[in-house]
Amino acid sequence: MEPKILQYVIMLANEKNFSRAAEQLHIAQPSLSYQIIKLENQLGTQLFNRGHGEVQITYAGKVFVEHALKIIDQFNQLKKEIDDVADMHTGQLYIGSLATTGAYLLPKAIPLFKNKYPGIDLVLLEDSTQNLELLISRGQVEISLMSMTMPTKELEVETILEDEYFLAVPLTHPLAHSKKIDLIDFKNESFILLKKGSPFRSVTESLCKEAGFEPKVIIESVNIMTCLSLVSTGIGIAFVPGMVIGNTTSHEPLAYLRINQVEKRTRKVVIAYKNGRYLTKAARSFIDIMKTVTLSNNNDL
Repeated sequence: MEPKILQYVIMLANEKNFSRAAEQLHIAQPSLSYQIIKLENQLGTQLFNRGHGEVQITYAGKVFVEHALKIIDQFNQLKKEIDDVADMHTGQLYIGSLATTGAYLLPKAIPLFKNKYPGIDLVLLEDSTQNLELLISRGQVEISLMSMTMPTKELEVETILEDEYFLAVPLTHPLAHSKKIDLIDFKNESFILLKKGSPFRSVTESLCKEAGFEPKVIIESVNIMTCLSLVSTGIGIAFVPGMVIGNTTSHEPLAYLRINQVEKRTRKVVIAYKNGRYLTKAARSFIDIMKTVTLSNNNDL
């Protein structure tokens, strides 16, 4: 069995079509069909059920793909260890990130890393927390910048930032000049929140619940800057993470109020990687740079 057949099976399982898979692999479709049939004959079982245009993976095929991903991941780990011998003159580092979190922290870290290690190519994949954890477990990203609200046995995490939650209100709001506020005083306000499904939305809802009320949500957005722009119009208020306040170039007339609550008032921003996996020198260096950058951001608040 040749190593390349592992990639062939994985690609066909993803594309569910011989022509599309062959195109992605840059080989001829008849060649791919021949290689898959040859493999199935060697294994004595069918990996795919052929239909009209689309193929469906069998149970045996799913088992094969699961092990193929592990084998490729182990090979990549071996290659990374060998590449480290070259003292980071060349290589690649795959980084996962939450889109909003990455937008405010990565632009400062990436140039510093590239200046120090110009031969290391950075590949950035943005996704949801759930998908980022899956990418880490499969070895498709080595490290990931994410918000951790729950501990997990699958991941090793290093905290790079304890990010505080603030409440953004227009400068015309009666409590705009308060040093600290109690959320219960805002129970009758209209809230502009990030869409459901994000860790930030979940924790901010918990903050309101802890204060004794359910927020009246008038608008949802996927972008925190959109939320802040809407707050500036006076139609509502919004929660905002401290890292946004320290990095935003917005000139919106807003006041950012500290929340007078002890529990759940901060969130951990972490770099996560798979527990027990080899961590390359490039990944280690990037984590150290991220810690330096976020420490500077914290001091600016």
